[in-house]
This record gives sequence, C-alpha cells and structure tokens, in this order.
Amino acid sequence: MMHITIWILQGLMAFVFIFSGINKTYFDEQTLVRKGQTGVEGLPSWLIKFIGIAEILGALGLILPMLLNKYVILTPLAAIGLGLIMIPAAIIHYRRNEVPTVGINLFILIICGIIAFYRF
Repeated sequence: MMHITIWILQGLMAFVFIFSGINKTYFDEQTLVRKGQTGVEGLPSWLIKFIGIAEILGALGLILPMLLNKYVILTPLAAIGLGLIMIPAAIIHYRRNEVPTVGINLFILIICGIIAFYRF
C-alpha cells in the first residue's frame, strides 16, 4: 500500500513541477506574475528559464528512473533537489508577505522529503 501511495505522490509532484517548469521556460516574467507565479518577479530571465528547466528535469527524475528500473537512485535525488528548490521559494514568498504560498512551498518540501525517504 505504501508503494502505491509513494507512486501517487511522485506523480502529483511530477505534474506540479512539469507544469511550473513549462510555464517558466515558455512565458516571460510579467506573464508568470499575472498567472500567479509571483516568486519570479525581479529575477533575470535566464534564471527563470534555468529554474524551469531544472523543474522539468527534476520531475522526469521523479518518475522515469523507477518506471524504467534504471538508475533508480536518481528518484530520491530528484526529490531532494526539488524539495531544496522550495526553500528559497518559501523565503521569496515570505518576503513578499504571501503566507499561503509559503505554506504550499513547505507542503511540497515535505512531500518531496517523504518521497526521498521511501525511495532511498
């Protein structure tokens, strides 16, 4: 049962990060802010694109290694990396007084931690 639960969490996190990553690689800063991704405001364009690509690659790392049964150590490492992204994200949103978003960042951090723990 726990195995299925972790797969569901991996799928959910992969969806969240692929969605966010595609948005960051495709849209400009102003569009992202209008869409609610306010944490990118004031960041250089190259950094926004880099974060987006990192999110997409991390999301793929959550699913593909275990799905293909190759390099499965990449799954918990991807979860750790994506969780770590949530720390500066939470700090940025805290400084912007966006407390509900900080809660979401911390929730995602916890879920990524759970995935990493059970997949190691």
